[in-house]
Amino acid sequence: MRNFKFLLLLLLPVLAIATFTACGDDPVDPPVDNSTLFEESTYSLTCDDAADVTAKIITVTDRGEGTGTMTWTADKAWVLNGFVFVNEGQTLTIEPGTVIKGKSGQGEKASALIVARGGRIIAEGTAADPIILTSEADPVFRKPDGSYCSGGGLSPSTRGLWGGLILLGKAGLNSTPGETSIEGIPTTEPRGLYGGSDDADNSGILKYISIRHGGTDIGAGNEINGLSLGGVGSGTTIDYVEVFANADDGFEYFGGTVQTKHLVSAFCGDDGMDYDEGWRGKGQFWFVYQDGDADRGGEHDGGTNPEDGMPYATPVIYNASYRGSGSANGKRAVTFRDNAGGEYHNSIFWGYGRGVDIEYLDGQCSYNQWQNGNLKFENNILFDVAASDFVIRAEGDGVTLPANAQTDADTYFAGKGNVIATDAPVDANYGASNDAANGPFSTTSDPFFTNTNYKGAFAPGTDRWTKGWARIEDEL
Repeated sequence: MRNFKFLLLLLLPVLAIATFTACGDDPVDPPVDNSTLFEESTYSLTCDDAADVTAKIITVTDRGEGTGTMTWTADKAWVLNGFVFVNEGQTLTIEPGTVIKGKSGQGEKASALIVARGGRIIAEGTAADPIILTSEADPVFRKPDGSYCSGGGLSPSTRGLWGGLILLGKAGLNSTPGETSIEGIPTTEPRGLYGGSDDADNSGILKYISIRHGGTDIGAGNEINGLSLGGVGSGTTIDYVEVFANADDGFEYFGGTVQTKHLVSAFCGDDGMDYDEGWRGKGQFWFVYQDGDADRGGEHDGGTNPEDGMPYATPVIYNASYRGSGSANGKRAVTFRDNAGGEYHNSIFWGYGRGVDIEYLDGQCSYNQWQNGNLKFENNILFDVAASDFVIRAEGDGVTLPANAQTDADTYFAGKGNVIATDAPVDANYGASNDAANGPFSTTSDPFFTNTNYKGAFAPGTDRWTKGWARIEDEL
């Protein structure tokens, strides 16, 4: 009897966990001991109104346990000390108005917030109370009365001070072997893997989020994107998210099926919007604002290993506005290469040295995707583009274009409602004007999209949807 009681005592925790798991849709891990995860401190900051504010700081150091399932509250500033993960089975909730800061550092000392496969983030800010992720050096804080203290802020040219935000999911990729270590995280970290077979995977919610001054180098020129989306599934909600002054790309999609609306990539050092590994999602109301030596508005790759892997990259994008740094910069508005497909509708591209560039090479390539109807460019506007509006480009030594390839491309461009504008397609408020406020327009029955009677990210005669929460508003 004594042995039976002892055995029962041993089994009770296991039975309790098993019973709790059976009552819900998702397995629930036992509580995480994160008692060593947090360190509390305070410091004073002089705000814009010259008043001193004492801020409560929680420094977060992840030693492998992850954040656990918990809520980060707006009455504190949360400081990332290195890579901080939301582990599999954990949910991190972030209150509206919360400020999160990354410590400076490169390589193994870089800081970032990473949601691992099977983890979840619920970060729902509002237009009045956005969630801000920025550098520890950025003097922005939330005051006790709920207003924000910027302390002067950092300039749009200040980049690479910390890492960024990374979401990893279980949706499919077209690369071999079907799961990959995310760019910017050492391959020795197993929580950095993404990919799988669940295209409806749900990594949580990001809404009214501003990610600022990130993109630190972790070594050998390998920089972290502002928001990296690795194998993220269509069950995830991403709406009203800004990346401001990131050293690398603003947004990058690595495979998956995630759908996004109301995105801003502003003053980033490389590309505005980047996708590869067979991203098959949707996007609408994207605003890219580039300056200086920034690269493409959109860099779109199909596959990596192999380049012709399936499923193909075939995202559908409506109402994008890509503003480059000027037609003298020599940069491309959009590049399709490595067998990428994809669609742009009702969009505006201006201030680039070249327009749309489609790669042709011997074998499977983006030119083939265009020929097969998997690459579409319809009812868009190009303005202040120096040359090469819609070009088929041969890639590789000795590679020549098929006969009439460029002539066919010119005919396609003109016949699909695309316009080379002579007047600016946006007004002073960046809303559609002139040809951009007139048809023809692409329409769709897909419930994800909002059918509009204008082109570009912003409607004419209305306030921009960036007002009240996005850092770019201080620069426009």
